[in-house]
Amino acid sequence: MKESVNPYGGEKLFQFKELNNSELEEKIKASHECFIEWKKTSYEERSKLMFQAAEELRNNKRKYAEIITKEMGKPISQAIAEVEKCAWACEYYAENSESQLQDEIIETDAETSYVKYQPLGVILAVMPWNYPFWQVFRFAAPNLMAGNVGILKHASNVMKSAEMIQEVFENAGFPKGCFQNLVLSSDKIKSVIENDLVKAVTLTGSKPAGASVASIAGENIKKSVLELGGSNALVVFEDTNLDETIETCATARFQNVGQSCIAGKRLLVHRSIAEEFTKRYVEKVKSFKVGDPMAEDTYIGVMAREDLAEDLEKQVSGSIEMGAKVVLGGNRRGTYFEPTILSEVTVDMPIFKEETFGPAIGITIFDTDEEAVELSNNSVFGLGVSIFSSNKDRVKKLIPQFDEGAVFVNELVKSDPRLPFGGVGISGYGRELSSHGIKEFLNKKTVYIKK
Repeated sequence: MKESVNPYGGEKLFQFKELNNSELEEKIKASHECFIEWKKTSYEERSKLMFQAAEELRNNKRKYAEIITKEMGKPISQAIAEVEKCAWACEYYAENSESQLQDEIIETDAETSYVKYQPLGVILAVMPWNYPFWQVFRFAAPNLMAGNVGILKHASNVMKSAEMIQEVFENAGFPKGCFQNLVLSSDKIKSVIENDLVKAVTLTGSKPAGASVASIAGENIKKSVLELGGSNALVVFEDTNLDETIETCATARFQNVGQSCIAGKRLLVHRSIAEEFTKRYVEKVKSFKVGDPMAEDTYIGVMAREDLAEDLEKQVSGSIEMGAKVVLGGNRRGTYFEPTILSEVTVDMPIFKEETFGPAIGITIFDTDEEAVELSNNSVFGLGVSIFSSNKDRVKKLIPQFDEGAVFVNELVKSDPRLPFGGVGISGYGRELSSHGIKEFLNKKTVYIKK
């Protein structure tokens, strides 16, 4: 039995009965049977339904946002924004998928030669709790528009969100079986990937989970896409606009209570502005309203589970023992972790070298551009980096030197349906979103007609 528990109040919310083996087989079979018909539908038919999914999300955004907030503690205003972003993704693919998947004509010695994009079938998505709607919709919207069908194994603490996502697609009029939620334990994922009717898998989560899923998929010669987190640097140069940069860096670290793979997690600041920056950064973070996640003005609520807060506490205390200085916060009470800023952070400290998944950040000083790049690249992760400077020539020179899947200039790293999203290194492989993401789970069929 799966159970949702409110991390703010601790009350039990919902219970879900796990599927037994025969029920699981039937659901996968139903998805495959749906695919046989779904792949024959036109882009016009799919687009109409996807627009209706967007409308369903917008019309009921408060309802869905409250489920998110209750299950994993996201402040309600941010949960509403998450649902709205899902609607945007649905609209983007409803509008663009047909043009993105047109036959690609290639001139050869043939009379006609081209690449045709065709769906694979049933795709498994293994998704995390931190953005329980967005992570799923950025998979589902492009894949359903491409003609695939989706099955979801969601994180155990957000099973009601998973149920609601299936409801969105059903209320929008998608055929039964086009998108299904599977109430499963993690130990059942292997059997799902191994099922002959499941053609590929995408996972957003930890390195161990990703390595396991990729290994099983590889053994069965099935494609996988992995998004495995990051330890993004926020690189602040001396010529930046401090007012705007402080605002952006505070949001980059502390939105969603810091529980984001693309959050800014290592703050690198030029020595000449470090003192002023730190003082003003602390003031900005202090201004964030802390409290009940259901309150409209709350910006910092609680973490999703107490064990996650305990993990962050160990990283912070370990860094302090190694010489880091507390300039704000540092304490935990149950699932609540104070917004925390450490200074004098070095590369060997946990808060620098490990991924921190919560409202804490360390400040490290640099003197030169070369040192800034070296510090940013001093990570096994490679999801993204934000650099802050008013010198465009400097920025253009630096961009190729960062070993990341994305470089954002004077902005926090964020996912956007129009842009490819993904990382390198142990941040994973493959891309989600944009025209690149929609093509990940397609047969890129070469067609050659001599005459």
